[in-house]
Amino acid sequence: MALYTPAYQPTGAEIAVLTTSKGTIRVQLAGKDAPIHVGNFVELSQKGYYDGLKFHRYVPNFVIQGGCPNTRDMTPEQVARGGRGPAGQPGTGNPGYSIKEEYTTNPNNVHNDGTLAMARSSNPNSAGSQFYFCLGAQPFLDDGYTVFGQTLEGLDVIWALRSGDVIESIVIENAAE
Repeated sequence: MALYTPAYQPTGAEIAVLTTSKGTIRVQLAGKDAPIHVGNFVELSQKGYYDGLKFHRYVPNFVIQGGCPNTRDMTPEQVARGGRGPAGQPGTGNPGYSIKEEYTTNPNNVHNDGTLAMARSSNPNSAGSQFYFCLGAQPFLDDGYTVFGQTLEGLDVIWALRSGDVIESIVIENAAE
């Protein structure tokens, strides 16, 4: 799959506001530390790519993961049951491209409670649209997954999320024109 370089150039001031079926989460995006990941996330968010997708993976005290397009045409109950959707198995979808890893170049690539990072397959350069929030510190992920944000508000919401919960929208505050 071709590596995509986003056109959007982060300023470091971007804040993602995720409205979910459990409440709102505000995340300071790390545009200076992970510009490719933040640029990609901003572009996808501004296109409405994430609107209506569901969180599909919940591992207690580890992560809550979402952003798979295969969940778009599934009900929250179907996702929660772990079934296959019309577009394929949740957790295997992508936006049609991948982005280059930045965990080797991000000076602040630390997985703390509420950290926002990008999921990927075994290929380091396979991230696309799927992201996760850490449920507690996960330092063993620091050397293999790119961190691109930290929760400012809504940590209680993150901890309440489960498989099947809906990403209603993601708005980017302070995005450059």
